[in-house]
Amino acid sequence: MRLIRVCSEEAIELGRQVASGACPYCEGKVEAVDTESKWRFCCLPISYVNKRKYFCTLCFRRLVLYDYY
Repeated sequence: MRLIRVCSEEAIELGRQVASGACPYCEGKVEAVDTESKWRFCCLPISYVNKRKYFCTLCFRRLVLYDYY
């Protein structure tokens, strides 16, 4: 059995913007942050992942968005 080790992970912030809604904990403004993560095995890039995360600007908590259909 072989284990594959990832040598490094880089995360780059692509941008920030104000999101709609308010923080449920402190009623502060919500900010959306777009990031791109690069996983590398030694020198070869394995994958690129784009994510959007939501944060409160007052209490700095990470907020999770739930979609109900």
